[in-house]
Amino acid sequence: MSSATDKARVLVEALPYIRRFHGKYIVVKYGGNAMIDEELKSAVIKDLILMQLVGMKPVIVHGGGPEINLMLAKLSIESSFVDGLRITDENIMEVVEMVLVGKVNPEIIRHINSIGGKAVGLSGKDGKLLLCEKKQAEVDLGMVGQIKEVNTELLYTLVENGYMPVIAPIGVDEAGHSYNINADEAASKIASALNAERLILLTNVTGIMGKEDYITYLNIADVSQLIEGGIITGGMIPKVNCCVDAIAGGVGSTHILDGRIEHSVLLELFTREGIGTMVGSMRHTREGRIPS
Repeated sequence: MSSATDKARVLVEALPYIRRFHGKYIVVKYGGNAMIDEELKSAVIKDLILMQLVGMKPVIVHGGGPEINLMLAKLSIESSFVDGLRITDENIMEVVEMVLVGKVNPEIIRHINSIGGKAVGLSGKDGKLLLCEKKQAEVDLGMVGQIKEVNTELLYTLVENGYMPVIAPIGVDEAGHSYNINADEAASKIASALNAERLILLTNVTGIMGKEDYITYLNIADVSQLIEGGIITGGMIPKVNCCVDAIAGGVGSTHILDGRIEHSVLLELFTREGIGTMVGSMRHTREGRIPS
């Protein structure tokens, strides 16, 4: 009896969050272990379907770095990274597109549709969804793109007809050339363009680590200080910058979650305590988690 009561209490706790997010866009960057481990993969997919069934509008942007690395190794093609971005020549671009669009994306679609969801696979090239230009950096990154424009009309059409868009982060320029886009950046730009209520980045860490423990809430006004002080370092810097850009672009709040924890998306969205790091513009550390 106590077990059934506990389950009922969980549902009651989730109710105000479900009400708050009903009809709202939630953009999820799907990557890390959650894309590799079969149990975690199934848990994430079920989270997304539940979100859709209770009236939210999830839009998924996926990565695929491990699969790309594996295919490049099989083809004896070496690749290197600068600030977390893969230097992409024509050969690597061909592999990236083949893996993301030809393998990873269809597998996610199949999984969602097989357990009751309604998903449609896209790349940023479809309908010029992600219109890009070459990303400028101190080092020539090759065919790495920077998003200029997101074709929200295509996404609105799919979502309003009951479909969950699942997007491979491949962009296109005006001349039709393909570009490799960082999945976190793509998710941030898409969330901003949709004026999403939430942006969720699934990764392989608990959240943003502070001096002793992970940070449960981070105000964007404090980001520069934490980077300069060496608290936010390495690969977490571009992720946090994507969160800051999304907030500046109108997204309600952003969340960096550990994709290794089953149902981390639901735990973050539907509970007061959350489970990862919430990045937002409110000063109070708990206020942002409480439904208004």
